Amino acid sequence: MKLWGGRFTKPTNELVELYTASIPFDQRLAAQDIRGSLAHVQMLGACGIIPQADAETIAAGLLQVQKKLEQGELQFSIAHEDVHMNVEKHLIDLIGPVGGKLHTGRSRNDQVALDMHLYLKEEVEEIVGVLYRLVEVLTDKAEEYLDVIIPGYTHLQRAQPVLLAHHLLAYVGMFRRDIERYEDAYKRIDMMPLGSGALAGTTFPIDRDLVAQELGFSRLYENSMDAVSDRDFILEFLAASSILMMHLSRFCEELVLWSSTEFSFIELDDAYCTGSSIMPQKKNPDVAELVRGKTGRVYGNLIGLLTVLKGLPLAYNKDLQEDKEGMFDTVDTLKTGLVLFAGMIETLQVRRANVERAVKADFSNATDLADYLVRKGLPFRNAHEVIGKLVLQCIEQGCYLLDLTLEQYQAASELFEADLFAALDIRNVVNARNSKGGTGTESVKIQLAHVREWLGTK
Repeated sequence: MKLWGGRFTKPTNELVELYTASIPFDQRLAAQDIRGSLAHVQMLGACGIIPQADAETIAAGLLQVQKKLEQGELQFSIAHEDVHMNVEKHLIDLIGPVGGKLHTGRSRNDQVALDMHLYLKEEVEEIVGVLYRLVEVLTDKAEEYLDVIIPGYTHLQRAQPVLLAHHLLAYVGMFRRDIERYEDAYKRIDMMPLGSGALAGTTFPIDRDLVAQELGFSRLYENSMDAVSDRDFILEFLAASSILMMHLSRFCEELVLWSSTEFSFIELDDAYCTGSSIMPQKKNPDVAELVRGKTGRVYGNLIGLLTVLKGLPLAYNKDLQEDKEGMFDTVDTLKTGLVLFAGMIETLQVRRANVERAVKADFSNATDLADYLVRKGLPFRNAHEVIGKLVLQCIEQGCYLLDLTLEQYQAASELFEADLFAALDIRNVVNARNSKGGTGTESVKIQLAHVREWLGTK
């Protein structure tokens, strides 16, 4: 017998029952559903909407249901459709018909919205905590390799040399913004919809503020129709998660490249790699590749929910049942991926000798040679042309700028003097860039100090 079956004369078609049931996935909200119900029944008793003795009986029954859930003994049935009806059925089985009073003054519409707000509050706090850990790991790694210079790229072509620490701190900047996005989205997650009923509120003299205080919400939805139909808070979570995954994916692309034989800049720890079933020599960066690959499913979860919502009239529609699986999947993808990613970064080793050879085997110091001529009084555009011709000369001769003689330089411009070779030294090239945010060692030390200071306030 359905808990809502009084109006119906026929049983639900079995296929309809399977198709419309959400319990296979929304049972994940059982803990939140019980928590919300405990706060709700406490309010019902306090406001005299149901007898206080009934409220206490229901609360005691809910705690028994909660204990069964924690011990893995709570069984869920498709016949009861969703997590709310399953919990209520268990409650009634335990304490009898008085359990039916629990649903006084609420609807499954505001109940499910409450459960998801409670769920995302918990999960976002945990995700932000792991992100702080990742920022700390990256900062430690940047300090460990503060002296290492790597090629910097634009268009995936050698551009200018940079400190590896500077490169890593660029991702720290991205992940800090991700944290800020989650913290801002949390403001909308931290809103309580319960008490809105199906869409129009309730005739009972409920105290929504009391429930919000009990559940730790900072504010209420002011409009009942908005409260039961709003899924913006999930969209914001999915959007912030998509941007985070994009940042992780970009980083993973570089890790895959850097660990290849062609680059050989880093060695990923064996614990975060796998081998080949046929090629004994292989060491594949599977964690990095999978984080990169799973970015698409998080994007898909965002686009999927946006598509569900785009044509819905107010207030609640069954379409909104499609809001949960993508949310759960994104949470699972992020929590596991972030922990693995932090471990992968923490254990990677830089191949210093390979990196040092790499930064000497290119023309990434060419801009500094042009700046040298500018400081001697030559307009930059003219200096650019002079150095461009010298680079071409080196390419034709199979050498690099540091291999040319002073005489060859002076043949290109009379402004060149012996101090040009100091300007070409890679470490001098890097340390000359101490403008705010630059890759010079002193600038990077300041950036590191700022991150440490930021971490210390969290």
